[in-house]
Amino acid sequence: MHPGAKIIDRKAVKDVAKIMIIASLGQSLIRFRGDLIDTWLEKGHQVLAVAPDNDVREQLELKGVKFFSIPFERAGINPLKDLKLLWQLIKLLRHNKPDYLFSYTAKPVIYGSLASFFISGCHVFAMITGLGYVFTTDGENRWLKKLSCFLYRVALIRSERVFFQNPDDLQLFYSEKLIKNDQGLLVNGSGVNLDYFGIENIPGGAPVFLMIARLLKEKGFHEYIEAAQIIKKQHPQVIFKLIAWQMEGSPSVLSADTLKKWHEKGIVEIFGETDDVRPYIAAASVYVLPSYREGTPRTVLEAMAMGRAIITTDAPGCRETVIDGLNGFLVPVKDSNALAKAMERFIAEPSLIEKMGAESRKIAAEKYDVHKVNRLINEVMGL
Repeated sequence: MHPGAKIIDRKAVKDVAKIMIIASLGQSLIRFRGDLIDTWLEKGHQVLAVAPDNDVREQLELKGVKFFSIPFERAGINPLKDLKLLWQLIKLLRHNKPDYLFSYTAKPVIYGSLASFFISGCHVFAMITGLGYVFTTDGENRWLKKLSCFLYRVALIRSERVFFQNPDDLQLFYSEKLIKNDQGLLVNGSGVNLDYFGIENIPGGAPVFLMIARLLKEKGFHEYIEAAQIIKKQHPQVIFKLIAWQMEGSPSVLSADTLKKWHEKGIVEIFGETDDVRPYIAAASVYVLPSYREGTPRTVLEAMAMGRAIITTDAPGCRETVIDGLNGFLVPVKDSNALAKAMERFIAEPSLIEKMGAESRKIAAEKYDVHKVNRLINEVMGL
């Protein structure tokens, strides 16, 4: 049992519980929470899933999960639309009367938790998977940060426990008094399935650097491209690849035209969205994520599990995945030159690629095994 992991009394838990999970992206229910959902189903619990898109309905229903689609914008604040989302969630909770509510990402956590005030007898849990644009803009949109903090503070009153994926986010919620003293609990991200993301041999030839992220400025796209330009001046044989997921609604989203220009200049090979990142990680030598802030970056964990060295930033959520100099390198946020120097280390000392990749796999197995992470979550929830 994790220190401080207060659990629900098993005597108060039904043998077969009804669990509702709310997400802001349907695919995340499969990619990030699929293993957790499977543990609930294996124990005989009834699972209801809620997301704004329909693309995973068939996959979830084949598992035995009842799926509900409630359209809403994942990013931005629109009072009328958000009130509509709250009312839809209230109606859904009242109609289905779940015994447990588990929500993650900002809008599901805030509005799902607020909706839970309108039903009784439900155990409410939330997971903070990252704080996003509002908390990474260095003083910009201060009013939006204040509003977000207010909404979190009110919404999380009913949550029995709030799971956090890095200590910086946990400390911020305590310092801003968004949660009570014994409410927060640190877990090692979403975990990674070590069987699905198995070790792959590192390709020979020139180093291949890979970045995978949603198309948002704060993921560090500009820094990745600038570092690639620096490296290619001295080492034109080095390959840079990028998988970017399109985003809508966020004020920090990058345009498809920007991607096209980078590709046309020959800086980076760009690939579209994919349901399976494993072939791309397998074809890479080093994984790179110059993000400004994360919960715990899932793509980094996947690359670690597949035995890849990592370059990421010394930022909340990212710094926890790398022991600098052991399984990769940490660089300052928004520092393209430092990022290029870290890349240069792997070019000058190619033996580091395999050595650090092996260390990444060890850390993934010891710290981020999805079965260990889910076991803790279920113990705390009393499931």
